[in-house]
Amino acid sequence: MSKNLVVRFAGEGGQGVVGGAELMASAAAQGGYHVLTFSTFPSQIKGGPAWGQARISSEPILTPGDYLDVLVAQNRYAYDHNVEDLREGGIVVFNSEEFEVEDAGRALGLPADKMAREAGNPLASTIILIGAVAKMAGVDLGAIEDFITKRWTRGRAGDQAIVEGNIAALRMGAIEAEKSGLSLESLEAAPTHAEKRILIRGYEAACLGAIAAGLDSFIGYPISPATTMLTYMEANMLGEGTFVGQSSSEIESIAALVGAGFSGKRVMTSTAGPGLSLMGEGLGLAWMAEIPLVVADVQRGGPATGLPTKTEQSDLMAAINPGHGDMSVPVIAPGDPEEAFFAAAKAVNWSERYQGPVILLTEASIAERAQDIVTPDTSKVTKEFRKVSDGGVGNLRYQGDTVSAFPVPGGPGAYVANGSEHDEQGDTTHLPEVHVAMTERRFAKLKVLNDGWFEAENTAADVVLLPWGGSKGAGRAAWNELQAEGVNIAWYYTMFVNPLPEEMLAALKTKRLVLVPELNYLGQFSSILRSLGVNAQSITQYTGLPFKVSDLKSEIRHRLDAK
Repeated sequence: MSKNLVVRFAGEGGQGVVGGAELMASAAAQGGYHVLTFSTFPSQIKGGPAWGQARISSEPILTPGDYLDVLVAQNRYAYDHNVEDLREGGIVVFNSEEFEVEDAGRALGLPADKMAREAGNPLASTIILIGAVAKMAGVDLGAIEDFITKRWTRGRAGDQAIVEGNIAALRMGAIEAEKSGLSLESLEAAPTHAEKRILIRGYEAACLGAIAAGLDSFIGYPISPATTMLTYMEANMLGEGTFVGQSSSEIESIAALVGAGFSGKRVMTSTAGPGLSLMGEGLGLAWMAEIPLVVADVQRGGPATGLPTKTEQSDLMAAINPGHGDMSVPVIAPGDPEEAFFAAAKAVNWSERYQGPVILLTEASIAERAQDIVTPDTSKVTKEFRKVSDGGVGNLRYQGDTVSAFPVPGGPGAYVANGSEHDEQGDTTHLPEVHVAMTERRFAKLKVLNDGWFEAENTAADVVLLPWGGSKGAGRAAWNELQAEGVNIAWYYTMFVNPLPEEMLAALKTKRLVLVPELNYLGQFSSILRSLGVNAQSITQYTGLPFKVSDLKSEIRHRLDAK
């Protein structure tokens, strides 16, 4: 018996390889398994190398998996460029209408398109391949059939024919797999769960978290890989008092958010690195004028157009200081879809509490990942609201050295929301002593964001593994294996990367070495940590793909041996 099944569907964009992985994961999740997906594809609408991967397990999952149990290859290129990830004893299922595999000992060729037509659904070729994979892995076909029935029963005239065609295709694939005699270790039975679970993508979780925190308005511009947040909000943020709009540019988005936040609304947008750059001046205005808003930056490879559909962690420095001059914007970077829900809720609340912009810094691999998580308890999400002026201090909006009452237009305390340096009531001034006082005020407000939590284990060790964002899963898996092998290394993690939890930062300063896995060239987080007095080194990767646990573990050992 096996605890895990890792399947990759590889081919070209438009061949359904990503959908195949997601369909298999969805069916398994419905049957009670833990699942996690990962996909990578080119930026063009159709064509180009693409693949989708599904990991199905009887135990909780941290990563998509380093090596494949099954490679489903639609063409020769897909086979040649993915077979190296197939584990020893793994199986190749390939489209025999496109190419042949020379070493066919552990390979099954299927004329999937022809078989789909015979099944009565020409679009069911991927279902045929799923049937073959499920049979070889000992997965219950009944659970997949149940999923197919629910998935395509939509109250339409042709639904029954589609369901019957897909189930026929599934069984045809299974029959061919049985004839081949090829098999894998059977997957263990699905676990039973004490709590209700849900299969959700990272972007969906983030949107729902923001809605749970009382978000009023969402205004965005389509940009990969953040467009899904905008379209999800358009379909799901409904009800009286809410507004979702599509702007004509990222500059228009941030300008609209500044205006909405100034008017008292709880507002958010989504973008990627290029859009964050265009929003820089508007974010500077929000910082100077102390206007609450949230920007979700779904990181992709860069600079410029870069790798618009790949994953990276290279916007951290830009997120903390997105504009010119002295800024330090709060940044929350979730490590998985479950954290994305609570991170988005906290981002909305932080923006209200300190009255300024907050960056929700996620990345393509989290936003697009589908994973089963414990259904978020919305009762645990608080709704914080900015302190609104009652007119008690007149129009002295910027009085004092910390957060002050916010005058909502139309209410008491009229003032000038000024992007130029200003005095207590917002009037422009160039006096040095005022600039000093207001700069110190803006930074002092960050001290109210003191409720970020963190993880810490084996804290007596003098070497620490500290991943951030989407590298959390691979980092944790590597740490678990190293611990089991007797390697003495501490674990620290937080999604609150700016400001860092004070207790965690104090502990890190005492360590001999802090290793930071991150997907960028510059080692951005370790650079920031060094500026804060931590002896940090990055383990970097910039391929557009997540870390493999085996590679990360090997590099950690290398760094430890070097010390």
